Amino acid sequence: MAKKRPHTKAKRPQLTDEEIPVVGAREPCPCGSGRRYKACHGRAAAHAATELVQRPFESLPGECDWVALRELVPAATAALTLREGLPEDVPSVTLATVLPMAWPALRRDDGSVLLGLQNDTASGDISRDLADTLQRALQAEPGTPVQGRRAPAEGPRLQDLLDLSAPFEPVVHSGFEFWVPDAENATPEVAASLERANAAAIPTVRLQGVQAAYWCETPEKNHLRWVMPHAEEQLLDGLARLHAAGGSGLGEGTRLVGSFRAHGLTVPVWDLPSGVGAEDVEKPAAEFAERLAGALAADAPLTPDERRARGGLTNRQVTLS
Repeated sequence: MAKKRPHTKAKRPQLTDEEIPVVGAREPCPCGSGRRYKACHGRAAAHAATELVQRPFESLPGECDWVALRELVPAATAALTLREGLPEDVPSVTLATVLPMAWPALRRDDGSVLLGLQNDTASGDISRDLADTLQRALQAEPGTPVQGRRAPAEGPRLQDLLDLSAPFEPVVHSGFEFWVPDAENATPEVAASLERANAAAIPTVRLQGVQAAYWCETPEKNHLRWVMPHAEEQLLDGLARLHAAGGSGLGEGTRLVGSFRAHGLTVPVWDLPSGVGAEDVEKPAAEFAERLAGALAADAPLTPDERRARGGLTNRQVTLS
């Protein structure tokens, strides 16, 4: 009778976390543990993909305008300045609200980069996803779009790539002609695409006298949507004080109707009569900003009327993100 060989386990190659590729959730983990990927190294990847960063644009210059361009403004661009400077073959980097075909980014024929802001992202950190897209766009072949993907969990964020001392100055456009260098001589297909996009865009204007306030025109009435940097509870208290005192409007026929929550910030919204244009609310908005500053500085408890006003404002909040 032959001797039984002792049963031994062969040593599996040891892989570092960085070397382990992403596979299907139910497939064996490539690390060799014998467990499914979702129960092993996929657990950390899934957590990184779903962990929500409440204020992805925090500490970026113009955080309120970043939120507005992400959620409220149809057509706008803003020049971006990189912390390490531009590569030699990249003449410029421009943030755009949206790009053709909802591309995350586009490397133009001349080497310049357009980075799309209004796109679905694969993780809970928009800033990290945009930074990953930007890095890949800088290395893409001229004349090609950049597709979306899940950013590496330890990859840089926009705050790591952008020059935080450079101003953020959005330019709101009446249409999407910025998609192409020469819109007037575009092909019939491109011209038709631009026409469809322009027809769907709501006319929008950024106010000049206050920060991150955007007037827009709709068929029934106009609106002012103003992204504010204040903590939500403090801002609601301040708005409630003004509302109870009859000082929350922006002139005759205007009304503070509620607010949005978007990326950790609060966006009060006013209804405006259809005849009130952006230039008509410049002065009232500046005056409101002064009244709000005083209301935010108040520390007395809210009165019963102010509490009722606050409850009404809270009930009319809508969360965008």
